[in-house]
Formats: sequence, structure tokens, C-alpha cells
Amino acid sequence: MSKFIVVTGAAGFIGSCMVGKLNNKGIKDIIIVDDFNKGYKLDNIKEKAYTKYIQRDVFFEWLRENHDDVEFVFHLGARTDTAEFDIRVFDELNLNYSKMVWQLCTEFEIPLLYASSAATYGMGEYGYIDDDSLIPLLKPLNPYGVSKNEFDKWVITQKNTPPFWVGLKFFNVYGPNEYHKSRMASVVFHAFNQIFETGTMQLFRSHNPNFADGKQMRDFIYVKDVVKVCLFFYLNQKHSGIYNLGTGEARTFWDLATNTFKAMRLEPKIDFIDTPIDIRDKYQYFTEAKMNKLIAAGYDLGFSSLEEGIEDYVQSYLMNKQYY
Repeated sequence: MSKFIVVTGAAGFIGSCMVGKLNNKGIKDIIIVDDFNKGYKLDNIKEKAYTKYIQRDVFFEWLRENHDDVEFVFHLGARTDTAEFDIRVFDELNLNYSKMVWQLCTEFEIPLLYASSAATYGMGEYGYIDDDSLIPLLKPLNPYGVSKNEFDKWVITQKNTPPFWVGLKFFNVYGPNEYHKSRMASVVFHAFNQIFETGTMQLFRSHNPNFADGKQMRDFIYVKDVVKVCLFFYLNQKHSGIYNLGTGEARTFWDLATNTFKAMRLEPKIDFIDTPIDIRDKYQYFTEAKMNKLIAAGYDLGFSSLEEGIEDYVQSYLMNKQYY
């Protein structure tokens, strides 16, 4: 009998793409875990192959009873709303839930990959370097980022660990299966919908003299590259640690907007609006993942360019609301 791969957050954006990636590799012995009462996410998994679904709140009980049948855990479930400020929500769903996943994987010797976030870096005072010694110094800007960094801080102090473990600091991920995320969806998703509905795209005006309007920069990474890296670590369980997961190349919002127009076969029409006052003092003008550590671990498959990722996302998925 084959052992199972567990994917938490399996009905969400990255989790459902992970299940899709495993299916594409012929892997169907999958246990999917999520809050399946949230029907707005279920389209992400309706075409996926899996063995069983487990409700998030009974997963630990299930794992205690079935751990001998589990080969690997992808812990991709989390509360990701950066506008949520009730720290208790993040303590429960991100920090404490992840600690229990870690402890059970340690007890039952199950390899673990978990989702961290570039939100841990805050304003980037210490750069975007995946060095463990910097983790206790980081100053995230919201409770979501705090919860992710608190777990990273806890992880690097643990003497007892799963036999193999990896934490991935996802940068700005975009791609199919984020239809349900509404306000928290990627800028590419919002750009497509805004252009489709109005024929124009609005970008935030720069309030920093070092950046021209629209030239604020982020490290945007296509979700297909994210799950490719996750699969790499499943297949190569050699170098435990916390890794950045971006492309290593910051691109401007202007580039993002113009490439979305191009993928839609439209001429660019871009307007600028003021950055809202309530986020202006916390607005990041530049993020770029240092990717040396992942490359040193043996990952050599490269990443989609912004042009390639947007073209595929828009033409293969957004145009017809297709799922990965």
C-alpha cells in the first residue's frame, strides 16, 4: 500500500496548486486538509484527485491515528489576511496550529515542508536574506507577518525536529486558483479584472523621492514555480532549513501592468492614484529575495520571468476562469 502525502490548506490558492502539481506527476494518494465548510474555495479542488479530505479541526486526531501511513506533509494552510488585526486569530490558526503540526511530524518522524512568508521581513531593514541569525531581529508590519515570524523564530530554537524539514518564505505569489481571495488576491489578478472592466489600470503614485510613479518594485513569483520548488524538496530531502522563495529579481508595478495589458492584447492605459494614508507609512517600495541558499541546496530549474508568468496566467487561466 502506498503511503499518503498530506497537503494542508488544500482548497486554498497555493495548496490546491500543490495538489494539482502532485496529480500532474501521477501522485493521487493525497490527504487534503482544510476548512471545507468554506464553499467559495471548493472549485479549486473539484477536478483534483485525492484519497480523502479531512477537516482542519480534526486533522491532528486523524494524524495521530494514521501517522504510519503518511509519507510527507506539505503544511500550506494559514490565515493570510494582512488586514486582519486580531492577533488571537493568527495565534490559533498560524502559530499554534503550525507548532502542533511540527510536534506531531517530529514525534512520528514525518518529513515536513511549511509555508512562511516574505511578510516576516517588514520594511526590509535587514535586507531580504534567509539567514537564521536575522530572524529574531525582523520587524513584520502586521499580525499576519508577526505570526509567520514567531513560528520561524520558534522553529530555529527546536532541538527536536522532523527527520527533514523546510520553511519557505513566499514572496509575491500570483497565478491560477486565487479567484476566491478577493481583496487579498495578487496584483496581477486585480490588474486583469480592472482592465477587463474599465479598460484602464490604476497604480499607486510614489510618495518616495527615490522611486518614480509606478516604479515601486516587488519580487513577483508565479505559483507554478512555487509548487515546483515544493516538489523539489519532497524529492530531495537533504538540506533542512528556512529558505526564501522569490525569483531573485525585483520588477516594477509598471512592468506588471504593461505585461497584463499585453497578455490581454490591449494597449496600456495606466493612471495613478495616491497611496492610501492608512498604509502609506508602511508601504514597501522594494522587495527582492536573495536566492543563494536555495540554489546552494541544489535547485537549478530557474523561474518564470514576469512576462512568461503573466502571459500564461492571463491567457491560460484568467481569460476563461480555468483552474490549475
